[in-house]
Formats: sequence, structure tokens, C-alpha cells
Amino acid sequence: MSGSSPSHAKMTEPHDRILSGRALPDDDSRIEASIRPQRLSDYIGQNRVKENLQIAVEAARSRNEALDHVLLYGPPGLGKTTLAQILANEMGSAIKVSAGPLLEKKGDLTAVLTSLDARDFFFLDEIHRLQPAMEEILYPAMEDFRVDLIIGQGPGARVHPYQLNKFTLIGATTRAGLIMAPLRSRFGIVHRLEFYTPEDLLRIVHRSAKILDIKMDEDGAFEIARRSRGTPRVANRLLRRVRDFAQVRAKGVIDLGVARDALSMLGIDEHGLDETDRNLMLAIIQKYGGGPVGLNTLAASLSEEEDAIEEIYEPYLMQLGLLDRTPRGRVATGLAYKHFQLEEPRRQPGLF
Repeated sequence: MSGSSPSHAKMTEPHDRILSGRALPDDDSRIEASIRPQRLSDYIGQNRVKENLQIAVEAARSRNEALDHVLLYGPPGLGKTTLAQILANEMGSAIKVSAGPLLEKKGDLTAVLTSLDARDFFFLDEIHRLQPAMEEILYPAMEDFRVDLIIGQGPGARVHPYQLNKFTLIGATTRAGLIMAPLRSRFGIVHRLEFYTPEDLLRIVHRSAKILDIKMDEDGAFEIARRSRGTPRVANRLLRRVRDFAQVRAKGVIDLGVARDALSMLGIDEHGLDETDRNLMLAIIQKYGGGPVGLNTLAASLSEEEDAIEEIYEPYLMQLGLLDRTPRGRVATGLAYKHFQLEEPRRQPGLF
């Protein structure tokens, strides 16, 4: 393994990165729609979350009421959008979709809220990026199903309360800690989505392969699953890339050898790490002596945004045990040194 410093290498942007849990605009939305499960019974993984949501749905249906507001959080690509669509399907309701950064004017949010019918769903992605003025509109909307419309201008303006239909807001975020407490407290159902096990990802890969008519054996499927970073969106994306490789170089059939060759060509190692991950970890190890190093310093040295490192790259590295976040900064663990076949420096006891 190369020991050269990655300090001057620019990391791949999140939207260009095949291992990013975020949707890629070019092909993800169309393909994902074709393989997305429509019912909770078809949804693979997240068993605790799924069971709790099933109970909440059945209870709301039995009372003929709207489902309580739902907050789903966790790393990107774990199925928050899919779960929102499924909940609307289970309740037999329509769903409208938006995102925090898209709602810039109070009128935009008010227009959506006033258009919702009884028991409809409003899915708001990246809710942590909602402007404070928009949050203030949501408080009475979520709690009292009311928005305050301002009629007129200047001294003669008056506030007219407008009663909304009882709806369900589903908020999704990768940064639950950035949601203000008054907003978070108004969600009756809050769940964190965890990284998937290789076994669950194997089932997802098989299901997607069947829908997309991809020929693949068990070993090939598991190789894709175990390198997918615990993320269904990544698993489905890698499946399509390995399928392309198989069609060109292996008569269209994915077996273990084909999967390994294809993933190697994509620069993805046995732990699901790519060049982006390696650059980040090697910067900590080689340039900063294994850490601790502050997030802003690390971001500057890699020409990367702090949010991208914290939200997209670090969660999986921490899941593998390669990286620790400490009060003093990021630290490479002993496992990281073993992974990169480097000698771990001796640290003073109690340093961190």
C-alpha cells in the first residue's frame, strides 16, 4: 500500500461519489422508483423501526385518524424517503414532498400546508436545514393544525387563523442534533435508522436483481452486499455497476470473481472503503500523527466541506471502528493502522 501523503489530494464531491448514500441525480431517482418497496411487509431491515411503525399505522387506521408526525434520522441512503412513501401507502393517503432548503418563503410552506387533505402526508427532507421563519409556521401547524395568514399590509394588517386538515408531517434528517428542540418535541414518533447488516443487504441485492433481471449467484451477491457500507442505496448502485461490468466482460453473469474484479476496478476495497475514505484516514494518520485533529483543520487540508466529512464520510468509518471523535478532535484508531498496514505510534496514557 502506498505510503504517500494525501494532503494535497482533493476528495471526490459527495454527488459524484459512487459510495455516497445520497441520491445521484443522473439515474438514481428513476431506478430507485422501480425497485422501491411499496409496503412495510416488503421493506427489508430496520426491524425494530418497522415493527413500531406498523403498530402506529394500524392504531391510526383503527381510529380513522391521521398518523402522528414522524421524524426519521440517520445517515443518507438508509431508506427514510422509502419509509415515508410506504407510510402514505399503508394509510391510503397522498403524499407531497419537499426539502428544507427549497422552502425559502413563508408563502411556499403555507401553500403546501393549506393544500393537504385530511390524513395526507407531507414529507420534508433535510428538515434540519429549514429556516427559523419556516419552523415558526410549522409549530402551530403540527400542534393545532393551524396557520396564521396575514391579510393586508402595514398598520391595517391583521392575522387570520386558518384551520388545516389533520395531516402527518414526516421529517427526515441526517443531522438530528441540528433540529431545534421546539420542533423536535412536536414529533410523536421518532426513529433512528441504523446501518444494515450484510445479511439484510444480501436480501436487498437479491430482490433488486430479480426486479432488474440481473443474473447473479449467491457468492457474487454477498460480495456486493458486504462492500456496500451498510447502505441499501449503495448496494443497489454497486449492483448496477457490477452488472455493467458483467455484461461487457463476463457474459452477463455476476459470480464471486466478477464481483471482485468489478469492485476492484471501482476502487472499493473489502471493507467498502474507496479513495475518499483512504485519503481522509491517511491524512489523519500521516499528516497529523493519528490525531487528534480538528474538523475544520481536516476539512481545509482535504479541500472538503466540514458538513460532508461529518455527515457523509465519518459515520461509516466510525461504524467500522477506524475513527473516533473525541473532545479534542478526530483520532485514528488502532484498527485503522492495521487496515492500512502502518505501525501505530505509542501514545502517552490518558492523552485523549
